[in-house]
Amino acid sequence: MVVAAPSPQAIVPIIVADIYEMAGRMREYGEAVARTVGQTQARWQVMSAAAAEPHTVPQIARILGVTRQNVQRIADMLVADGSAAYQANPDHRTSPHLVLTGRGRGALDRLSKAARGYHARLARKLPPAEIVALQRGLRRLLAALNEIDPVPSQT
Repeated sequence: MVVAAPSPQAIVPIIVADIYEMAGRMREYGEAVARTVGQTQARWQVMSAAAAEPHTVPQIARILGVTRQNVQRIADMLVADGSAAYQANPDHRTSPHLVLTGRGRGALDRLSKAARGYHARLARKLPPAEIVALQRGLRRLLAALNEIDPVPSQT
């Protein structure tokens, strides 16, 4: 008896479940790494998003898939401790950009350095070509998701 392979449509919910499981494991790992340098996973995520290019709090929230209020709370803490600052946004007067200060970049560098060993151990578990293919596949999946359910315009 030949068993038909599951349809792509039937596999999608399995992929979603796997992504959620992986996200949970990565958050656990991120919390453990962040604790080693006196940070939290949430602060790490916000600092990483702010470091890439100027973003507003709502933009960072959309990137991270969390509430604006949660990012606002973390951003205000980063500003209060001198790790970030708000800069004028020429496109939106009431929604400034969150940018890292030297202190914030230093904290992000320490977090990245603390994570390198774990990333290296994880990378050794898969062939390099598989890691590259996985990353490309995830980016294509994200692009497809954005095509059928676009992210609202950023402010």
